[in-house]
Amino acid sequence: MSLLVVGGHERMEKDYLEIGKISGFKTKVCTKKANKLAVSIGNPDAIIILTSTVSHKICSIVESKAKKKNIPIYRRKSSSRSSFFECIEQIQDELCHS
Repeated sequence: MSLLVVGGHERMEKDYLEIGKISGFKTKVCTKKANKLAVSIGNPDAIIILTSTVSHKICSIVESKAKKKNIPIYRRKSSSRSSFFECIEQIQDELCHS
């Protein structure tokens, strides 16, 4: 399964990738402002938006693309490892048991 992470802290990017890999996800992380974010979204199985570090504009772009492609979005205010891991567990529960 694939996962797109939007937001978070640059110094945590390795942690997000590591947790995703351990959990069985091919993970792509966009922590910086991406001019071509709409194009780089692709077709992940789920999207995590770490809202405390993302602008409203980027959220809107991601949400509109996800809606068009019917991709579930999970939001977390915190960018911490524990919050990210909890979100991964929620995704696994919902996607693997549906």
